[in-house]
Amino acid sequence: MSKPEEPQSTNVTWFQVKPTKDNIRPETQRLLKTYSGIPLDQVFDHVVKVRNEAWEVHPYPCIGQFRFLEPSFTELEEFDEVVERLRKGQKLLDMACCFGQTICQLVDGGAPAENITSSDLQSDFIYKFLVADIFDSSSALVDMRGSIDMGMKEQVIVSKAVAALLRPKPGSMILGCQIRAVKDTEKVGPTGTMYRHDVESFKKMWREIGDDLGVTFTVDAKLKMLVGDHFLFHPDDTRRIWFVIRRE
Repeated sequence: MSKPEEPQSTNVTWFQVKPTKDNIRPETQRLLKTYSGIPLDQVFDHVVKVRNEAWEVHPYPCIGQFRFLEPSFTELEEFDEVVERLRKGQKLLDMACCFGQTICQLVDGGAPAENITSSDLQSDFIYKFLVADIFDSSSALVDMRGSIDMGMKEQVIVSKAVAALLRPKPGSMILGCQIRAVKDTEKVGPTGTMYRHDVESFKKMWREIGDDLGVTFTVDAKLKMLVGDHFLFHPDDTRRIWFVIRRE
């Protein structure tokens, strides 16, 4: 990974200075051993080294707090459905893929890697993935319009652009999770201004997107509590929203 000229500060609440082996769940340890071939006694040191290198590329909270190690995608009720659809030849785009950890979880679960594409704005996070800005009409994602059955996104603001990537047929889906709130609000944080949806405003946004596009979407969204030190730089009303959006 290439590094910026000035080192990134670690004097922020979302950088865990003294990680422990408890940061790595047993499921993630197994994945790193069986999928990545890292001996168990080397997993912790490897993870800390990668985290520190990635922090110098961009100091995202998910990196500073080791959230990229969470097997969150496998906890989705739709995980088995996604794997089965990939086995049948459908395609998935993992947006904001970071290290591609979701790909590893899917392939480990039996999905064929050739049906999965990943994209991230930071090229140093990735290897043979698409380096693309969803807002850029000339980006690498243009060639994929109309070919994706399932898309995963982390920012609601790009919803229309992501919807344009879906295959125009019933059942195409977008699924994932984001930071949201008990009551929708606009918040200025360390990474900029963020409009944090609650469940109702999230569903309302997708109804309006559907109206604009002439498409009907069904939205299943649930708020869940954050865990552990995720509250260090978030207010108490912060939640994680898990969502599944299907084209009718």
